[in-house]
Amino acid sequence: MTDRRGVVAKRAENLSPGVPYVRGWNRARKCAGALADQLVLLGLDSDFPGLAADVNVFGDGLVQLGTVRPEAVELLARLIAAGLAAESRDTTTDVASATSA
Repeated sequence: MTDRRGVVAKRAENLSPGVPYVRGWNRARKCAGALADQLVLLGLDSDFPGLAADVNVFGDGLVQLGTVRPEAVELLARLIAAGLAAESRDTTTDVASATSA
């Protein structure tokens, strides 16, 4: 079973010829590294000890967050929401500036 993004597809434990596993895993590794860098800046790196790159049977990269305390996830969710709100305000400001010019 898989969802439309392949996230719940099985992990690639047995490799199949012709599937670009390295490409998917490398992309996941870069993204996990970018997230790890931000978690360090926020002081949350110790809350995500299981952060790791992985790949599914289709060669799609996956980032595993591991087991995380609810408080850390709640804080991460609030930070994401605040970032989206700030981005939305910036977009609204840019549109207002463009229409008034």
